[in-house]
Formats: sequence, structure tokens, C-alpha cells
Amino acid sequence: MREKVIAINKSMNGWLIPIILLPLWVYFYLNLQALSDFIVDDVVGMTKGQHLTETLRFFIYEVPKVLLLLVLIIFGVGIIRTYFSPDKTRQMLEGKSLFTGNVLASLLGIVTPFCSCSAIPLFLGFVEAGIPLGVTLSFLIAAPMINEVALVLLVGLFGWKVALIYVGTGLTIAIGAGWLIGKLKLEKYVAEWVYQVKSNQQQNEEEKPSFQERVQSGFTSVKEIVGKIWIYIILGIAIGAGAHGYVPEDFLGALLGKDSWYGVPLAILIGIPMYSNAAGIIPIVSVLIEKGVSLGTAMAFMMSVIALSLPEIIILKKVLKWQLIAIFIGIVASGIVIVGFIFNYLM
Repeated sequence: MREKVIAINKSMNGWLIPIILLPLWVYFYLNLQALSDFIVDDVVGMTKGQHLTETLRFFIYEVPKVLLLLVLIIFGVGIIRTYFSPDKTRQMLEGKSLFTGNVLASLLGIVTPFCSCSAIPLFLGFVEAGIPLGVTLSFLIAAPMINEVALVLLVGLFGWKVALIYVGTGLTIAIGAGWLIGKLKLEKYVAEWVYQVKSNQQQNEEEKPSFQERVQSGFTSVKEIVGKIWIYIILGIAIGAGAHGYVPEDFLGALLGKDSWYGVPLAILIGIPMYSNAAGIIPIVSVLIEKGVSLGTAMAFMMSVIALSLPEIIILKKVLKWQLIAIFIGIVASGIVIVGFIFNYLM
């Protein structure tokens, strides 16, 4: 009986802090625009309509808005992630047919806490579990490109419609690219030593965390992820604010607008060598669209930066041969080009 009371108290403590903090979050989020206007117009006393004024207004409004959204979503996803682990992820993908495996791997990539820095250990773990190469690559495409950071920023800056379009097209690219690579039977272009790796680790039965521990994991995720990316958010929004205030309305529209046939491939060629994550690139993309860059071209640029970043390619070179890396880049880039042209046409 005493143990039950203790368990109930722990569960209540797990809920208590989020319940107290949520109304404060809602209040600040709903009043951000009024607060930013008050600071710019009344506290600083700047003249409305001037370039510097609107640049500062954009920056003061967008930084706390994006950070508030990130804290809320990362906290929720941090709790969800306690139900997953690398071992559980591998187990869920073992024995699945190619297309089913691609779909499941891409969906798991959205909610699992892995990025380009963990590409090699994940790749090795998947190979050891006998998961097909194409399914593994579907996961590695989806994990960095479609995550909670990207979703939060897209919702905050563009709204749910564009966010859902991005998620849908990103999943299509991850599934399609992985499926095609699987059909091409490219295992011979994986580094020879990868298949010689033997797992000497015994699987231990995982302890099921309590709800309080899951909530604590949510707070830990907020601390770790926001702690790592806040500087990228501020830099990205600062660049976006500068473009918002100073770049002429028709300059980028003429270069990368809907009527520019070379806009999508040019955006991808510019994006692949760049290094950034969703936190750094999406605020910039928001201003690109505002300045006349078409939605499809902007999405193509964003996907190429996040999914085909140069650091991830260099990391994957340790486990993949250049032939497979070139095919991987070509297939993913082609998918991004098609998505860009389709949405430029539809929108």
C-alpha cells in the first residue's frame, strides 16, 4: 500500500511542473507581438517603416517565438523518445520487406534522437541486425531532415500547411531514395570492414522508466537540444532579419522565383556544400520566400542543406565507398529537384 502511495506521488510530481509552466508559456506566446512592438516603438522609440526598425522588430519577435515553440515540442518529443532506443529501433525494422521497411524506417527517423553525428554507429548497428541497405539509408535520410526542430520552425514561420508539405515530401524522398537504392543492390559499395564487424554485446532487458523519469527526460531533451542549437537560431534569425529589412523585394524573386527554370537546381547546388541544421537555415528560408523566392525552390534549398550536408557525407565516407555516396547524393538530389518543380507548378 505504501509503495502505491509513493508511486502515485511520483506520478503527480511528474505532472505538476508542466501543468504550472504551460499557462505561462501560453501567456507569453500569445503576447509576443504586442511585447515586440512595445519594445521597438515605445522603449527604443524607433520610427515605424524604416529598414533598421523592421529588422529589429522581426528579430525581437521571431527569436522568443521560435524558442518557445522549440521548448514545448522538444519536451513532448523527449517524452515520446523514452519509448524508443537504438535496439528497439533495430528490432522494429528487422525482418521487414523492402518497401515496408523503407516506410517504417522513415517514420521512425522522425521521432528518434539521431543526427549525422551518430550516422556510423547506427549504420553499423543496422547492418549487424541484418537490416537491408536501402532501409538503413531511408532512416539516415529522414532522421536529420524531418525532426521536431524542423517541424517547430516551419510551423512557427510558415504555418501548418507548409510544415505538413515539408514532412510529406521529406518522407517521400526518404522512402523513395531508400527503396531505389535497395532495388539497385549496391551492397558491394559498402566498405568491406563493415560486414566483418561482429556484435559482441549481449542484449540486456531494458528497464521500463517511470512516468516521472519520462518527464525528466523531456526536460533533459530541452536542456540538451536547445543548449546546442540556440546560437544557430539566433544567427539564422539575425540573417533573416537583415534580409527582411534591407534586401529589395524583387531581387531574389527575379533570381529564384517561380518563373526561373534554373531556380531549383541552382538552389540545390548552393545548398549541398553548405553546413547548417534546421535551426539555422529555416529562418533564412522564411525571408527568402517573403522576398519572392518560390516555395518549391526554397524547400529544395532547405532540404539540400539539411539532408545532403557536407559533414554527413564526409562521415558516411567511412562506411560507404564513393560510388555509393555519389549514387546516394544523385538520387536524393533528384528527388528534391522533382519536389521543387512540382510545388513551384502547383503553388
